This record gives sequence, C-alpha cells and structure tokens, in this order.
Amino acid sequence: MSINKWQAKYLLAGAVILPLAPFLYVQGQITRWKVGLLPEAADPEGVAGEGDSEARLLVLGESTVAGLGARTHELALGGQFALGLSERTGKKISWKVVGRNGVTARRTIDELWPLVPDGEFDYVLLGIGGNDVMKLSSPKKWRRDMLELIWLVRARYPNAVIFISNCPMIGYSPVLPQPIKWILWELSKMHNANILEFTADMTRVFYYPQPVEVEWNGFWADGIHPSEKGYADWARAMVDHFAEHHKW
Repeated sequence: MSINKWQAKYLLAGAVILPLAPFLYVQGQITRWKVGLLPEAADPEGVAGEGDSEARLLVLGESTVAGLGARTHELALGGQFALGLSERTGKKISWKVVGRNGVTARRTIDELWPLVPDGEFDYVLLGIGGNDVMKLSSPKKWRRDMLELIWLVRARYPNAVIFISNCPMIGYSPVLPQPIKWILWELSKMHNANILEFTADMTRVFYYPQPVEVEWNGFWADGIHPSEKGYADWARAMVDHFAEHHKW
C-alpha cells in the first residue's frame, strides 16, 4: 500500500470516529489515571559484556528508552540491548541512553537530539513509535519525522548501524479498553507497515517488525510499559532478529 493510500485510510477513519471523540477522550483520561505513571530508570549509561575491542551504542527515544518499568537502565531496554549486542559481536559495548517519557519522533528531534553527547557511536537504537500512535500521528507525519531523524543520525554517524524498535504492540495491552485499543492497534499496524516500506532499501538501517510470537506472561509492568523481564525478552528478540535477518 502506498503512503497516499495509508493517509487516505487514516483520514477516513478519523472522520468515522470523530463523533466518538469526547467519549474516547474521557476513556483515555480514566485509563491514564488508573495506570498511573512509572518513574524513569536510573543510571543511563554503562558497559555491557567483555571483549578485546569496544564499541559504543546510543539508545534514543521515548518512555521505553527512558526505562519506565525498570529500576535501572542496565535492566531496561538500553542495557539489555547492549548486552545482547555484546554477545553477538564479541565486543564490549559502552552504552548511553537519552530518553524521555512522552516524546514523539518530532519531539525526539527537537528536544532529545540536542542532548546527545559528543563523540562517535558505532550503533544507534531508536525506540520510537508509541507516542506517535497514542497522539494519532498521521502516516505522512510519521514517515516525514522518522526520515528526518534517521537522516540526522546518519549525517552525524555516517558509519553507524541504525536499529529501530517495533511500533507498539497495543493490541496485547491488558489495560487499554475498547474501542481505544482497537483504534490505536490499527494505527500501530499501519505505522509498522509504513516504516517497513521506507526503511527496506536503506543502508545499515534495520527495523524490527511487530513480532508475531511474544511471551506476554510477565512482560508488562503496568499494562503499557515492559517489566524488567519484558525488557530483557524484547531486547533479546530484537538482537536475535537483526542478527538472523541482516548483515551488520
């Protein structure tokens, strides 16, 4: 499906659900109140694994990058992805996390990119997509903002391998009520197909598509964000997928 068809589908769906907007807003606010807000993880940098050589990993993005649901970043997405990367490459991985709860791809460009520390990175993991779904970013906006972010990363780190985590698995959330869950899940699947298409021919840019089989038992911390077990399982699945399907 082309970007214009995705955009048309998005606009048509928006027109259909517009009469439900007040109800959906109230439902969303009630859900947010029930779920609450987890604190961000502590210690946003570290070293994973052992090896004779060393590589650097930057992890950039939203609440899952900020580690909501984990006590420390070593136990969250950044540290766990670095550990898996170390095991696959045989290198010691120095990792740095720059994350913030609530950011979209656009806000990541505007607010987080300026916070990225100086120096070179060999690997970059972008953990973005959840808030672009939650805030109903259109297919064209999602594509435009992600392409700009990827371009920024590539311009600063021309030799880096760029990994991108999957769009959120909202359909499996145990706390989101219907019909919000269905609406957001359809949009998440659309964004997933969209990013699969526009990254397909990029050099050293690899997207992890929405997984078909996931062990959900013990995955969630609050029904929205992963637990420490969820982060470990998710990071491992991503590293395994990248290693099996791409040469990097």
